[in-house]
This record gives sequence, C-alpha cells and structure tokens, in this order.
Amino acid sequence: MVALEQRRELHNGDTPTALGALEAALIECRLCPRLVAWREEVAETKRAAFASEDYWGKPVPGFGDPMARVVIIGLAPAAHGANRTGRMFTGDRSGDWLYRSLHSVGLASQPLSTAIGDGMQLTDAWITAPVRCAPPQNKPTPAERGNCSHWMDAELELLTEAKVFVVLGQIGYHALWAHFARKDRPLPRPRPRFAHGVELELDGVSLLMSYHVSQQNTFTGRLTAPMLDAVLGRAVQIAASSTDY
Repeated sequence: MVALEQRRELHNGDTPTALGALEAALIECRLCPRLVAWREEVAETKRAAFASEDYWGKPVPGFGDPMARVVIIGLAPAAHGANRTGRMFTGDRSGDWLYRSLHSVGLASQPLSTAIGDGMQLTDAWITAPVRCAPPQNKPTPAERGNCSHWMDAELELLTEAKVFVVLGQIGYHALWAHFARKDRPLPRPRPRFAHGVELELDGVSLLMSYHVSQQNTFTGRLTAPMLDAVLGRAVQIAASSTDY
C-alpha cells in the first residue's frame, strides 16, 4: 500500500484546490430561506456565554484531510456550535464526544476542538453533513435536505480516497444512501435498517452505522464512549487494510 505521504504527492494538490473552490461556493449559498433566516438570527442574537464572539452564521464546509479514507457524516451544524465557529462539530458537546473518540483512534491531533485556529488537524478523516446550515430545533425539512444534497454530492466526488463511510444517525445514513443512488452505485434492496454497529459492504466501500453524538443520545447512555470508539476503531481498521495501488 502506498504511504499517506506518497498518495498526497500523487494527487499533486488537485483535491485540496477543488475542495477549496467548492467551499468558497458553498458559503455563499442562500437557497433555503428558513435556514438562512435562522442561522443569521442566531448569529445576531447569540447565546449569552458567547456574546463577545463573532458568529460564523453561514453554511459550514466539510473539514479534515483531503486524502481521507474515512468519511464521517453527521446531520447539520449546531446553532451555537458550528454555526458559531464555522467548523464541523466544533464548539459544542456533540463535537466534544466526536473529537475525543477520533483522537483516541488516531484520526485527530487532539481530543478537544473549540475554535478554528485551535490546532486541530485530522489525518485520514473528513467530517461533513448532508445539511450545511443550522436548522431550527435541529430538524431540517425534507425539501431543505434535498436543496443541500448537491453540495454533499460534489464534495464526496472529490474525496477520491474514501473507503469507509461512518454515518452518525439515520438522517446521515439516508443521505449517504441517496447519494450512492444518484451516482448509480449498486445497492441492495430493500435498504437495510439503521442500527448502531451495523457494517455494510457496498461496491468497494464500507458503510458503518453509529448513533448520533447528540446530547439526547450521550446523556441518556444510548451512545457510550466505548460504543463510539468501537465504530471509529473499526473504520480505521478497514481503512488500513485497503490497498489502492
């Protein structure tokens, strides 16, 4: 297997450049009036604990290693998390859970991500979401999810090294499945039911399911740290066993 550094050289910077161009277009998106209004209202009114901060208040791009073999798919930015910081899963308790686990399995440089510029780096991992604007009550409508789907389509097409997809929750699972269907990837029918820990092989890539790292799941014990570590550790194991050249 070609080492990570060699794979980067073979790509010669094309993928990072393309992802940067996609990000520049994404952050200008205003396609969903309800989400635009909400993200900007939150950025203006703020939470008292963050009153002195400038909120991002725009669509949130994906984050991580352009050569990632592990792609993690969530739901949408949190109103006072990524909508504030401008980076996926950064600055909220869901992110605290995710980055701690990513660090424990060797995909993140540190266990806590608080803000852009905090030194966080991902190696062999990319984090994205099917909805890029913070939705009210964390509930995007089907129409809003549809409006946003072309951004994830374009992004995943650029992540050419991806071998393992980890979906956090049912919405992430359904969004990834719909992406594969739009790209005519052979898929089993009927679609397997979502359940934590399920692993699927889909025409050359692996799909792993995990409960979302929402406070509703982590506070109630539906998702525990060992459960999340097991899924992400398995993703690392599969990625390490893949041979591309």
